[in-house]
Amino acid sequence: MRKVNLCCLFLMPLTLLAQGKIRFDQAPASPQVFAENQVSTGFNERDFTLSPDGTELFYSIQSPKGVFQSIIYRQRNSSGNWSEPVLAPFAGKFSDIEAAFSPDGKKLFFSSNRPLSGTVIKDFDIWVVEKKNGKWGEPENLGSPINTEADEFYPSITRSGNLYFTAAYKKGVGKEDIYIAKWENGKYNDPVAMDTAVNSKAYEFNAFVSPGEDFIIFTAYGRSDDKGQGDLYISLKNDSGKWQPAKNLSLLNSPKLDYCPFVSFDKKILFFTSERNTIKSAFTEQPAKLNDLLKSFSSPLNGGGDIYWISFEKVLESVKE
Repeated sequence: MRKVNLCCLFLMPLTLLAQGKIRFDQAPASPQVFAENQVSTGFNERDFTLSPDGTELFYSIQSPKGVFQSIIYRQRNSSGNWSEPVLAPFAGKFSDIEAAFSPDGKKLFFSSNRPLSGTVIKDFDIWVVEKKNGKWGEPENLGSPINTEADEFYPSITRSGNLYFTAAYKKGVGKEDIYIAKWENGKYNDPVAMDTAVNSKAYEFNAFVSPGEDFIIFTAYGRSDDKGQGDLYISLKNDSGKWQPAKNLSLLNSPKLDYCPFVSFDKKILFFTSERNTIKSAFTEQPAKLNDLLKSFSSPLNGGGDIYWISFEKVLESVKE
């Protein structure tokens, strides 16, 4: 998770922004704001995830300058309608972000600065919460060797049980790297930084790894081919099981920060967060009007985070060209 400054946002009740259906059919061929005024609202939304069965979704909302963050939860009923947004049942006391389902849908991993005990916040660790009898339980800290005195962010869990995450360890390849902790004999092995097909001497963070570990999508900042403040890249695994050099996903990227990728479990849709904006830097022909400014400052494309979506098939086609 790369720290960024956020613009101030004008707030309104979430329930007013949740009207209408959230649809997942007919994903666009180019990046578009997802569920405008329902999920992407003009608040700073980021790191979206959808359950394997498509009935639950989580995403985070972040205050200006990232002072406090929390995870929003919504559930789809048998009629296909989604509930109004509420804070996740395990969230609301401390900063929680970056929820990720296990491939079986029974566990949810996320990053939090909640303390192990007491009320004093700590560094960000990776936590897990399990669903039992249809309800999410109490989160548990993954402990060592995953969590350390440094921050751990953006978990991604595969069918093998392997856990990928972001950290800025001194032993790393670069300034911030993607790590893998393999699940063997009922426990995690020590995390190891991915090789230079993914990591570099710059910043790599927020990696989504497919359940079958055949592709990884992540954000990198500081590479020679990035467009500005952080771009999305993809690395595919070849037939011998080796990660190939990552390619810039130019179809997705903008001059602003593009990050927090997630691919639906049916591999039809890629979601990601972007801080691109359409706010004018000057009004030379006619002075701005206050109401227009307030509307643009509190709507999607205001420079805070918005959730975008695109056909994953189109994304894969773009890297084969």
